[in-house]
Formats: sequence, C-alpha cells, structure tokens
Amino acid sequence: MKHIVLTGGGTAGHVTPNIALIPKLKEAGYKISYIGSYDGMERKLIEDLGIPYYGISSGKLRRYFDPKNFSDPFRVVKGYFEAKKLLKKLKPNVVFSKGGFVSVPVVLAAKACKVPALIHESDMTPGLANKLCIPSAAKVCCNFPETVKCLPENKAVLTGTPIRQELLSGDAREGLKFCGFNAAKPVILVIGGSLGSVAVNNAVRSILPELLKDFQVIHLCGKDKLDASLNGTEGYVQFEYIKDELPDLFAAADLIISRAGANAICEISALAKPNILIPLSANASRGDQILNARSFERQGYSKVLEEESVNAQTLQSAIREVYENRQTYINAMKKSSHTDSIGRILSLIQECERK
Repeated sequence: MKHIVLTGGGTAGHVTPNIALIPKLKEAGYKISYIGSYDGMERKLIEDLGIPYYGISSGKLRRYFDPKNFSDPFRVVKGYFEAKKLLKKLKPNVVFSKGGFVSVPVVLAAKACKVPALIHESDMTPGLANKLCIPSAAKVCCNFPETVKCLPENKAVLTGTPIRQELLSGDAREGLKFCGFNAAKPVILVIGGSLGSVAVNNAVRSILPELLKDFQVIHLCGKDKLDASLNGTEGYVQFEYIKDELPDLFAAADLIISRAGANAICEISALAKPNILIPLSANASRGDQILNARSFERQGYSKVLEEESVNAQTLQSAIREVYENRQTYINAMKKSSHTDSIGRILSLIQECERK
C-alpha cells in the first residue's frame, strides 16, 4: 500500500488543509501517518480522526531576540534526528507538509532519506519555516499567483488551498437552532482565529448593544477568551472553538468578520460570504495577513480594516457598508475561479511518488 506522511502544526491553519486532503488520500489508497510536535494543538485534531500520530521535538526559529533562540535550534536538530528515525521506520513513499516549525526537521529528514516532499504555502509570501524547506522540497504548492513568481520556476505550482469539503454542505437552519436564533434577523459570524484575537473580540463587544438591534451574533473568540458577563445575552452566543457544527454556522452567517489567515479567507471565499477582514498587524506578525487581505480586497471579495484603525465607529461603518452591498461581494466571489485544489495537490503527490 502507498504510504504518505503528513506534517504541519502550531496553529489550526497549519493543520486544517492536511485534514481536508485526508478523505481523498484514503480514496486514492494511501496509508496515512502524521508527524507533529509532542504537545502541539495538531495532536488532538489528528488523533480524533484515527490517524497514527508521531511526536518529535520542535523549536521556533524567530526573527527577533528571545532567550529561547539559544535553546530552540537544539530542539530543531533533535527533531531532525527523530524525524529521520521515524521516516526510516515508516518508509513512506512521499511527505506532504503544510508548514509551521515542526515541519522543518521532517522535510529536511525526508530529503536525507530520499523521500520526495511537497510543501504548501498558503500566504502570499513564504514564511520562515517554508523558506528553510524550499531547497529540500520537490514541489511547492502556492495559493496566490504572486507567490509563484518569487519561487524556483521548476518547483512552484499554483494549486490553491485545500478546503474542507464538509464546510460547503452546512445547514443554515441547524446553525440557527444550535445557537438558539431565529430567521428574523441576519447573522454575523465573528472568527478571531484558533488562538483568538483580543483586538477583534474587543471591537465586536464594544458595539454589541448596537449590533444586536439589527443582527444576531455568533462569536468564535478563541481559547480562554470567553466573556462570562455576556452569557445569556439575547441574540449573542460565544464559543472558544467550534468543530462539528462549524459548517452549519457558516451556512447561517450573512456576514463574516475574520482575521485574514490564508486558509480562513479561502474558506470564506469558497462559501461566497460577504466579509470584513481585520488582518494581524505588521507589528505582531511578518505582515502576511495584510498582503492576503489586500489581495482579496482588490479582487472585490472583502472589505479590509487595519487593526490599528478598528474602533466602534469604523467597525459599525464597515458592517453597514458590506451588508448593504452584500450582493456585489457575493457576485465577485462566485465569479472567481476556485481551482480544484485538492485534486491538483493529489495529482502532484502521485506524480512525485511515481518519480
């Protein structure tokens, strides 16, 4: 049986595209194993699917000063030897990496073991982990046309991002029922990312009384970001994280407020949901979310609010504008050519495996 090792972790964005591939990989006859960090969030997500999971040491390679910069490289080296040992034991035909720092030792080990490795870059500019992996990769799957131009010509392939197919088959009525809502008012779905966003959460909660006059609000606010004082507020529900009911909540949403992680915005676009993107600021990141968001805004898919300019007035104004012009945004997203990313990536995996 053909055997593939998937890797990637650190945030949900480095895991969910791998999860989206799993059903098609099984259909194609692949045995699947997963290599992640010992205690990363990816472990539970993968083990819940019944996929064999193997942990390795992982360290973050930072572009800024931090005392851990002295110890983490040793963890990466340790992870490399652990990954190499695992790959020799598992004997996969191919490795597919979604990025995150845990993937670096796995991709480097794959090259040493002569196992072809494909990596996927969701953002417009490659992150540090993927930059380190590109020389060892057989192919680099990209999400934005701009990315292809700045990568080795013989490696870069525009594939798009794998979208979890179950997201496309949600039931709006079930979503409303789950939240205790009715169909009388439109629904805003707020997504702060898997780790939550203080900026997004605070901005939404600051205008909640005004919002609830015209909308119902579903707030996915992230781990430990619940506000107990808002429990029981009519027309408002908050969750740290939602898994099984997420397709229904997407279906129920008339407007989405979200961070601008590449996977999240590709899911929103595939669902053709009018949206406001609040990208992570350049001060708190390498600026990739800003580039992603502006690309979508140029294509007419999204309204962008910079984090520094988010306040009660600007957020209310953006919500009003997007909701009033929602059909324009929906039409733009429906006209876009959503590639069969899962099919394209599966073909590349099979091609690399045959070689």
